[in-house]
Amino acid sequence: MAGGAALAPGALLCALLWAAAAAAAAAAGGGPAGSPASGAFGRVYRGAVNISAERVYAFAYSSEPGQVDAVRVYVNSSSENLQYPVLFVVRQQKGVLSWQVPLIFRGLYQRTYNYQEVSRTLCPSEPTPETGPSDQVIFVDVASMAPFNIAYELLVTRLENFQLETNKAFNFTASPSQPQYFLYKFAQDVDSVIIKVVSDAVYPCSVVSVQDIVCPVYDLDHNVEFNGVYQSMTKQAAITVQRKDFPGEQFFVVFVIKPEDYACGGSVPSSIHGNVNRTWNLQRTKNLQVTIVPSIKKSVYIQAMFFSFLSFLSFYLGSVVVAFVHYIRVRRKASAGRLSPEDGSGIMTSSHPITASTPEGSSYGAIDESSSSGGRQLSSPERGPPAGSDTDSSVEEESDFDTMPEIESDKNVVRTKVFLYLSDLSRKDRRIVSKKYKIYFWNIITIAVFYALPVIQLVITYQTVVNVTGNQDICYYNFLCAHPLGVLSAFNNILSNVGHMLLGFLFLLIVLRRDILHRRAMEMKDVYTLDYGIPKHFGLFYAMGIALMMEGVLSACYHVCPNYSNFQFDTSFMYMIAGLCMLKLYQTRHPDINASAYSAYASFAVVICLAVLGVVFGKNDMWFWIIFSMIHVLASLALSTQIYYMGRFKIDLGIFRRAAMVLYTDCIQQCSRPMYMDRMVLLIVGNLVNWSFAIFGLVYRPRDFASYILGIFICNLLLYLAFYIIMKLRSSEKLLPIPLFCIVATAVVWAAALYFFFQTLSSWEETPAESREKNRPCILLGFFDDHDVWHFLSAAALFFSFLVLLTLDDDLDAVRRDKIPVF
Repeated sequence: MAGGAALAPGALLCALLWAAAAAAAAAAGGGPAGSPASGAFGRVYRGAVNISAERVYAFAYSSEPGQVDAVRVYVNSSSENLQYPVLFVVRQQKGVLSWQVPLIFRGLYQRTYNYQEVSRTLCPSEPTPETGPSDQVIFVDVASMAPFNIAYELLVTRLENFQLETNKAFNFTASPSQPQYFLYKFAQDVDSVIIKVVSDAVYPCSVVSVQDIVCPVYDLDHNVEFNGVYQSMTKQAAITVQRKDFPGEQFFVVFVIKPEDYACGGSVPSSIHGNVNRTWNLQRTKNLQVTIVPSIKKSVYIQAMFFSFLSFLSFYLGSVVVAFVHYIRVRRKASAGRLSPEDGSGIMTSSHPITASTPEGSSYGAIDESSSSGGRQLSSPERGPPAGSDTDSSVEEESDFDTMPEIESDKNVVRTKVFLYLSDLSRKDRRIVSKKYKIYFWNIITIAVFYALPVIQLVITYQTVVNVTGNQDICYYNFLCAHPLGVLSAFNNILSNVGHMLLGFLFLLIVLRRDILHRRAMEMKDVYTLDYGIPKHFGLFYAMGIALMMEGVLSACYHVCPNYSNFQFDTSFMYMIAGLCMLKLYQTRHPDINASAYSAYASFAVVICLAVLGVVFGKNDMWFWIIFSMIHVLASLALSTQIYYMGRFKIDLGIFRRAAMVLYTDCIQQCSRPMYMDRMVLLIVGNLVNWSFAIFGLVYRPRDFASYILGIFICNLLLYLAFYIIMKLRSSEKLLPIPLFCIVATAVVWAAALYFFFQTLSSWEETPAESREKNRPCILLGFFDDHDVWHFLSAAALFFSFLVLLTLDDDLDAVRRDKIPVF
């Protein structure tokens, strides 16, 4: 008993000393390990820790039913010692969150950035509507392995504005070490929302992420890409979120500031050299504003689809009306006995004055001896077999009729005349020439199939990667007007290409109708069809229709995921369309000397290869622009020579010697007037335009090389078309109402289309964040943006352009071919 009584005062003294130490520790900022000190929200706690002194704080609060409580922890330490950082561990009911101070971020080339101030939002407790208020406790452990004291500060607060509201802007500030995230719950009548984030400052670069309600929340630069959907941002970002993607009908919107700006197009700060560690606190803060607005409803999708199809189906209705009016005119003329050659119903009889002066064996397009150059007539089987036999069962080749040396010399005589007429250049057998032009049609179908299949497979892979990874920096959409449907992220950009396919198919039907009427007239041996007007070859027209349809298909594929890797999908058939239009315009009055399909498509392939090389190397490499400009100028000169001499100036190794002799004899020895003045004027203007393009590219080196190439094609096409129309009017030829209407419609629609084309909404030549600065809201039906309107108008403009080429020379159907000048 005495021993026990003696121990009691000693034990009591130990207890008192321990209590005093605990009280002193609590006053300094926290309890020792194993005995947490009660903490209060909104109060700053200061203290010091070392290898033998650890602090633990306990923050208790009550959560009301249906309420989401979010807590934010702010810590600070003045120590920059990376060997002994201060460690913070936050324990919650269902998770643990930890970090160190200084907090280290790694940038490009292993650069490191250290932050002494860190604040993190804790994963909020889930609401419990079934039960009553629940008590929650948060433990904050502060520790360090340092053998000396390291001071720290701790502040824990409850967030009052953690839940975002629909159509209500919210402003806040974030930094790399102080990320932010907020909760959003879908309203009852909202199935889709657009998260719009804006900032006045371009830098620092930031990341916006949408994540499911799962702990932990990935809110640091090195892990924000691990979950959900995300995109980088400079001044603007937008993410469309659908209710069906979140079973809980709620999600987190996370905002992370990156330690460097290279991901957004910026440069690494010049003050950072090598692996030297720097402390950045206030330099990387960014003020942001987030607004969540409801997206469009399903009814808008239906309206947009109806608008798209009905707008272009109206072209079908207009074509039917024109065809019906044409049919009525034919019937009236038939009843009056005045048949138009285009009607396809004129029969060769003795009543036609042409029969008296046309020999039985005259060639296709040659009227009589006076219209044939050199006093020689080519024998032609035109009048032998049925005139309309264009079927593939006839496999004659041009070589069967054009192998004699006399014919080659006859070409040299005919094509070098000062004044050429269409009969001089339509001497070959019509069936052979027609089959040559049909090769354009079959070749472009083959190209389209082999080109489109891997394209479709590739863009499906791209879209799958976007959907699986959530990385919205892969595709360059206009995110302020990107309406998803199914697995597609921007259905509106795909739907707007339906016009190319519908109008391309309509153009094929129109050409087919003309082809059928022409075949019917040929079978009936209509004299106007045989010897009057422009020779009808429809192969190039069919190829143009297929090209227009494929432009719609490939443009839709490109817009599944527009980016640097698949840009050529959207431009390849544009080059082909421009090239085919120029070939068709030239073929109109030069049916015998047009380029073969193989050489034409090979040239298009070279252009596409140059376009790809230009995008890859054309940004900074001067050598590429020098080589390209030389190729451009030499190609212009070679093509000009071929056009001027009607294909009789051979392009081979001796071309330079012959060109030098021509320049010496025609320009130096005797400076005389050009033999073919009209052609010379066109070629001089054309070469000046092309040389100007070459000089412009060499000096300015435009970044959008694909559009630069397309501009060269379009300018040459417009120049040639303007020359053709001017020469047509100069030759006292007329423009009928339909081609005149098509010309006016083409000019008006192209002007409107180009206006919307130059409203740049994105650019894969820049970083995704920089591209998003150009994003704009929808302008049509709340569904289509400026680029979609460009798709609509460009499809109509191309259709009218094709109709111009198809109908431009309808006024010549009653004019003898030896009276139609060649230019």
